[in-house]
Amino acid sequence: MNWFFLSLLAILFWSGSDFFSKLGSPARDKNSHLKMTAVVGITMGIHAVYMMTAGGVTVTLRDIIVYLPASLCYILSMAVGYAGLRYIELSVSSPVCNTSGAVAAILCAVFLGQSMGSMQLIGVVAVTVGVLALEAVDIKLDGRFAKKDNYVNSLKAILYPLIYCAVDGLGTFADAWLLGTYIEEDPANVAYELTFLLTAVISLIYLIGVKKDRFWENPLPEIRRLELPKVMAAIVETAGQYFYIFALSANAILSAPLISAYCVVSMIWSRIFLKEKLSKGKYIAIAITVIGIIILGASDA
Repeated sequence: MNWFFLSLLAILFWSGSDFFSKLGSPARDKNSHLKMTAVVGITMGIHAVYMMTAGGVTVTLRDIIVYLPASLCYILSMAVGYAGLRYIELSVSSPVCNTSGAVAAILCAVFLGQSMGSMQLIGVVAVTVGVLALEAVDIKLDGRFAKKDNYVNSLKAILYPLIYCAVDGLGTFADAWLLGTYIEEDPANVAYELTFLLTAVISLIYLIGVKKDRFWENPLPEIRRLELPKVMAAIVETAGQYFYIFALSANAILSAPLISAYCVVSMIWSRIFLKEKLSKGKYIAIAITVIGIIILGASDA
């Protein structure tokens, strides 16, 4: 499969990760981000073991160290993103987070000298404009965020996805810089998963030993019920990461902004299943993004 179809698969799975992560992040559970990080790390660790045994992938300590800059950026951005989902609607959070694709594309062009054709440039611009428009349209801090148990009426709500955007953009740039030159795709993916597994262990130790959170005995039944969405989020996140890393290796400057469009699909899920309202401006921005995806697909045909 070429970079475009690998990117589409990453979009599909990561939009599901967004949706299930939101379900698994109730406002009343102040440790939900640590639990999400732990579940994702354990799931990725299981996949890493499978790849090293049945998949025949060999990973050394050097591979883990070489890929560490990208791994740490991704893990930190995800933990921050999970924390932010307690305070903000998915239809607002996801577009802001996914501006990171534009950040990564700019860094790849400036520092790695990667380029694109005229049609591809039009497609990337359309996708980027669409994602930025989704971020800008209809965000009103006094109207979009409910109080107390649902969302926080403050700048704190939007700060989490902004941090995610910056850190994830750096991670994507590090990926583009490292893949194919210093490390190959399969070892890189397994190295990332093993680093995430270690992070999961640390998160669990902190949760149980320091925070004294016996989450399996939580007295709030609505929080206990949301452990399954965490598992689903971890599974589709792991699948999306697998396709993402190959798409990025094949064509980072195009796949990074394209994959950032998974926020469009996330918003569709939020509208259908979470009943979050989308304005007309949001639908126009979604249409622009879809047009950009079609142009990128046609330019690579």
